Amino acid sequence: MEVYTVTVATGTSEYSGTNNYIFVTLVGEKGESERTLLDNPGLDFCRGAVDQYKVTSPSPLGSLLLVRLEKQRYWVEDNWFCRYVTVEPPAEDKVLTFPCYRWLIGDIKVEIREGTAKTLRDDSLPQLLAHRKTELQERRMAYRWVTWAPGIPRCIDATTEADLPQDVRFDNEKRSDFEHSLHYALLELSLKKLAIRFGKSWSDLDDFKRIFWKLRSPIAEYCMEHWKEDRFFGYQCMNGSNPRMIKSCNKLPENFPVTSDMVQSSMAPRTNLDKELKAGNIYLLDYAIMDGIPTNTIKSKPQYIAAPLCLLYQHPDEGLIPIAIQLEQTPDHDTPIFLPRDPPLAWLLAKIWVRHSEFQVFQLLSHLLRTHLVIEVFCVATLRQLPAVHPIYKLLAPHLRYTLEINCRGRTQLISPNGIFKRVVSTGGDGLLILAQREYKVLTYRSLQPRNDFTDRGVYELPKYFYREHSLMLWDTIHSFVSGMVSLYYQSDHDVQEDLELQAWIRDITQEGYTELPNFGLPSKLNTREELSTLVSVAIFTSTAQHAATNNGQFDWCAWVPNTPCTMRHPPPTDKDAVTMEMIMATLPDVSQSCLQMAITWHLGRAQPDAIPLGQYTQEHFTEGEALELIERFRRELKDIEGHILNQNEGLELPYLFLLPSRIENSITI
Repeated sequence: MEVYTVTVATGTSEYSGTNNYIFVTLVGEKGESERTLLDNPGLDFCRGAVDQYKVTSPSPLGSLLLVRLEKQRYWVEDNWFCRYVTVEPPAEDKVLTFPCYRWLIGDIKVEIREGTAKTLRDDSLPQLLAHRKTELQERRMAYRWVTWAPGIPRCIDATTEADLPQDVRFDNEKRSDFEHSLHYALLELSLKKLAIRFGKSWSDLDDFKRIFWKLRSPIAEYCMEHWKEDRFFGYQCMNGSNPRMIKSCNKLPENFPVTSDMVQSSMAPRTNLDKELKAGNIYLLDYAIMDGIPTNTIKSKPQYIAAPLCLLYQHPDEGLIPIAIQLEQTPDHDTPIFLPRDPPLAWLLAKIWVRHSEFQVFQLLSHLLRTHLVIEVFCVATLRQLPAVHPIYKLLAPHLRYTLEINCRGRTQLISPNGIFKRVVSTGGDGLLILAQREYKVLTYRSLQPRNDFTDRGVYELPKYFYREHSLMLWDTIHSFVSGMVSLYYQSDHDVQEDLELQAWIRDITQEGYTELPNFGLPSKLNTREELSTLVSVAIFTSTAQHAATNNGQFDWCAWVPNTPCTMRHPPPTDKDAVTMEMIMATLPDVSQSCLQMAITWHLGRAQPDAIPLGQYTQEHFTEGEALELIERFRRELKDIEGHILNQNEGLELPYLFLLPSRIENSITI
């Protein structure tokens, strides 16, 4: 008799354990072991347990191919999450690891592979080839494409998160925390609304301080003190929640007729606008995408939007400052150009209008579309086309955790016809979808690669652009890590071309996910290792660093509501001299809208209690030494970046820590 030592690890989250019967069968090249009930004295398969058993076989099994796990009901149905199984063959000093990381639900049989990553060409045994095929057939039935709305990326076919397979659902702790934090924020702000209603009137900007308690952050407090300053406005264009909007300007747009005289008082001595345009010191924010978007109606009252143009100047002493703002795309008598020398309230209101456009663009385009929806395509394609033993599946799986559920919740709770955006945001309702469709139409694969993005926007020379500096460090580190992994499993470009599973994956991404995008620029075939490395790097960078840059600061920048208002209740001003404090307060969100803006941005922007930081892999999909060495090197490089960023921020009045690796989540989970 051959005796194998088998270790079984149960999940660590709530309700991972089971009291059902668990059987194991070892499947080898030369046959199968006995089907063995795993039953030690006392309780087996408790949450977090690692239990050891003996499994016998009448004859040697040869190379072990699969571990077959079976769960059978005992009294009541009790789901089980298995992390991994290890097997120590008799008279051998090596231990084989079989990663699982799956829920076993109902009376079910699951077969798992040994952890060494294998592409399709690495497998020749009919049993293993059949296993790959069956796994993908089952996954394609469970994970299906659907068009949620035309003109945006396609997504997972699930009406609500409850329709998703358990393997991609939130753990119980995550679900409880998510729902509790939202209720907590809304309850606290309900109390604030009551306090204000029974207090004095809402008539002055200082009144916003009255909802600014308990839920607060150091940056939000800095915002409250400095939000009126031009220097701070410029800082947010580079390092705020939408740092990818600003671009260099060496020729003024024809629809923005700023003259040299208009802005001379903002210039440094002995220079003028023409000289600074040629010198590359003039920058532009252009919200043309907002032009003509339908606006929301909240409580029977119409809301308003603008499509501003804002000219900025890199001043040698003051830094980046706004020098001219036009609130609509077509200049005419009713669309004046606002300037810093105008009456202070007029200039302030013009900047508030720009920041209001910023709220719409960062939430719906930079955040929702360009991270959440872009990555969902990778999630669905990866689950449908790559088996768990495939190296690219192993590489991407940790960066896709929870994304399908948070996106389903976003579609049902945030952007649905009766969701939170409809209740509080000026583009809520039809507007947000039209805005997303416009951006999707011009979305390019090139713009998702940071080096190309910064080049195309002409912002490499912009000083104190911390988002750019940190993004590039992270991109280079991620790309180096991914290239190492790709070289490990693909010895040549030919290997990439011949991997049928990989080619099915890229076709699913381009032909099923990013449909109707003739100018996206991602081919439907992968020809080289470099193309594969760049694509996987884009997926990892977008789901980690890019998401952190737009998501994690949203409470900081939006909690002081006048700094980034979610809606505007009056149209943009047409007469600079007519702007009063009453007009500003009547335009900004009301008490109820302001409270809801604070609640939602706190709920979405706060650090997640079960966050897994970038580069930390709690699920160990890779088992071979060379891959583990590359992961270790990746972690060391991230640690170096962490140290660099902390040193750079020491003593800064306003630190930029959103891209600190320890604060970047490994996947989009919120």
